[in-house]
Amino acid sequence: MRNTDPKMTKRSTRSWRKPAIAALMAGLLTLTTACSYFGGGSKSANENQTPVKQASANEPGWKADTSPITFDWYMNFSWYTGTDWGKDITSQYVTKKTGVKVNFIVPAGNENEKLNTMIASGKLPDFITLAWGEDAVKKMMEGKLVLPLNELADQYDPYFFKVTDPAKLAWYTQPDGNVYGYPNASSSPADFKKYGENYVSNQVFVVRKDMYEALGKPDMRTPEGFLKALEMAKEKYPQVNGQPLIPLGLHEFTENGNYSLESYLQNFLNVPMEKDGKLYDRSTDPEYVKWLKTLRQANQEGLLAKDIFIDKRAQMEEKISQGRYFAMLYQRSDFGTQQNALYAKDPNSVYIAVDGPSNEKMDPPVLSGPGISGWTLTLISKDVKDKARAIRFLEYIISEEGQRDLYMGEPGVTYDMVNNKPVFKPEVLKLLNSDRSAFDTQYGASHKYWMEMDTNITDQWKPESVEPFKQMEDWTKGKTVSRSEFDQLDPTGNSPEGIINTKIEQLWGKTLPQLLLASSDSEFDQIFQNYLTKRDEYGFDKVQAYRQAEYEKNVEKLKGDQ
Repeated sequence: MRNTDPKMTKRSTRSWRKPAIAALMAGLLTLTTACSYFGGGSKSANENQTPVKQASANEPGWKADTSPITFDWYMNFSWYTGTDWGKDITSQYVTKKTGVKVNFIVPAGNENEKLNTMIASGKLPDFITLAWGEDAVKKMMEGKLVLPLNELADQYDPYFFKVTDPAKLAWYTQPDGNVYGYPNASSSPADFKKYGENYVSNQVFVVRKDMYEALGKPDMRTPEGFLKALEMAKEKYPQVNGQPLIPLGLHEFTENGNYSLESYLQNFLNVPMEKDGKLYDRSTDPEYVKWLKTLRQANQEGLLAKDIFIDKRAQMEEKISQGRYFAMLYQRSDFGTQQNALYAKDPNSVYIAVDGPSNEKMDPPVLSGPGISGWTLTLISKDVKDKARAIRFLEYIISEEGQRDLYMGEPGVTYDMVNNKPVFKPEVLKLLNSDRSAFDTQYGASHKYWMEMDTNITDQWKPESVEPFKQMEDWTKGKTVSRSEFDQLDPTGNSPEGIINTKIEQLWGKTLPQLLLASSDSEFDQIFQNYLTKRDEYGFDKVQAYRQAEYEKNVEKLKGDQ
């Protein structure tokens, strides 16, 4: 648990380090509170405008108007299930307090298709939350489909600048001087210095505890040991509850590749991100290529199930809950509910983190921890039905008060104050630790609504981790690093480099399964060489030059936040 003093959070102690944000703040100081503002979504920007109640720079803006309003909130994650706002205690409490209800919109199928269709229509829901690296972020900004948060705050809620982090605002400031999105799960280098020793990574290599121990806890760090362990598991446990064992689980394959077999595997192998200030092409690293060939060998020996090439997250979750995977190179937070279910049935059937694929020197893995870019960005559409209420609600959920409400729920109902600290009631904590789905349905706290979660704030209230989660978290401690300077390097949008990069990513998405399915190492080599040749023909050097320039900019941007 992170040692955060609730009386002295980073919000109140951080100085205004970035000139662009300092200028914004200076502008705020000149605002007069005698002005009356008029707002409304851009749908009616020139008509039917209604007076907006004033907000002060010294008072949370959301308090100025708590009348009923419902916002449509698009989540670009087809797997997101927390869409039942108003049915659990936490969302009911937030609505009672702020007047805001949320109608979540989640794509039924391919997220990119859904979002691109909406972008093409020129009309978006009130709020949009998506991964920061999505190409759609740039499309929405360039298409003027989303509003600058700084301008909304200037006009309707200057208190926004008191609850947001200047370093994060500066990081997301665009060339036009505006900030269009605010991240969740974001930690700056300064945050890393303050809290880093307790940071944990989501990246783990896990095995099913009972099977692993029954096999004698085999060493899976070398290619030979890895293949042998998968083979032994398949031989000893050909079926799990009447269904075939899946020796190895991975994230889903997409049109651009597979997380597990890219940055995750490279991090476990301690492949460098740069050498002597120059970005390193990790995909051609000899250690990495050797392990891809190891997985090719695994497939040739019948140790890669066909399921892993076609399953989406929903199918994976079902199979995890059945305990059908022996090992997984995966993100631990993605199977918390299933881990709980396994633990309830049999504590020995859960997944535990162990040392996985390693380089020849057996260096420890270097795992990605929270970076300044965070995980997702939340933006406000130009079509938002009420600009003032939108920026004020965003201000509320970013603030420490909003973080507490969404993480802890309703005082006296889901938690009590103990020694000046909110503590979940025993029955609430028991359900959280035993049945996450039931907890979400009944209470809805503890990051069910994670659109703007800030773990640097909420970890001060986080209960001590318990099994079956503690072991995986503890395993990543000391192996977790900040890699903020490597965020947001890839060109996006319709720039020449962006178009090239999209083609290369899609080429890799087609190549990666072919590499694993190759019948021999020589066929693997041919497929890989064809990929590299085609990549160069597309203009890989231009993409690398772009990424190098962005990397150098990032290094300079972050110097003020060390």
